Amino acid sequence: MGFRVTFLGTGGGRHTTMYQTRSTGGLLIEHGGHMLQVDPGPGSLSQMQRIRYDVTETESLIISHCHPDHYSDAESVIEGMTKGGWVRRGSVYGSKTVIEGAGGLGPAISPYHLSKPERTATFEPGDVLDVDGMRVEICRAIHSDPTNVGFRMDTGHGIFSYVSDTEYTDEIADQYVGSRVLLLPVTTPLGNRINYHLCTDDAITFVERVKPELAIFVHLGVVMIRRGPDSEARIVEEKTGVRTIAARDLMTLDVGDELVIGDAETYEGGWIPDSSP
Repeated sequence: MGFRVTFLGTGGGRHTTMYQTRSTGGLLIEHGGHMLQVDPGPGSLSQMQRIRYDVTETESLIISHCHPDHYSDAESVIEGMTKGGWVRRGSVYGSKTVIEGAGGLGPAISPYHLSKPERTATFEPGDVLDVDGMRVEICRAIHSDPTNVGFRMDTGHGIFSYVSDTEYTDEIADQYVGSRVLLLPVTTPLGNRINYHLCTDDAITFVERVKPELAIFVHLGVVMIRRGPDSEARIVEEKTGVRTIAARDLMTLDVGDELVIGDAETYEGGWIPDSSP
């Protein structure tokens, strides 16, 4: 089995989240026959309904930090993963604020829900996880939640990196050198830098330093959406020579010998899977 990412949501930040200008549902990743969810924020559950993905198939959950656009649907995902809480099953990984709470943030998940999976663990930069047989390296970030992290995932066909929310420094970017695919949370457009996040200017520098095969914009804020993320991505591609795109909701990416971009099949109307009691 290969490595497929479904972008349940490509928005990010307070206003995109509040108004659901785009879904903020995070990532659904199939790897080696296993199912992983990353940062299931608002929109995650409804997007899974649209593609008729049965949340009980989820085996692991990763949450990068304790902001609601990255965790709000997590408890429902855990209930799905544990068959409604009846089966002790699956793994939940999160930063300290997510699992324990710290500095006025979190915890994001109740003790009840943390008691349901088979395994719960916190992480910090420098850690290496075995997520259902996939190596995942934890990277440092600079964000208003100081426990936030990014990820390098070994797909078997190169490194897939999800940077998560951060300011730019050379040291942050250097962690991702060697990535084949680089997911960058480019919240704001060219000339519109804000604290603790990347703008298009930062993306140019980041991509030039890492030199991935493919760079993808995610975590799009409302100003970026109004400006036009596709045109902002083209600016990065023109400046760096690296293929750069802005993700769209329910876009898919298959990582194999080639990188193949598509769209998940969607369905209208309600759906109750056969696994439901």
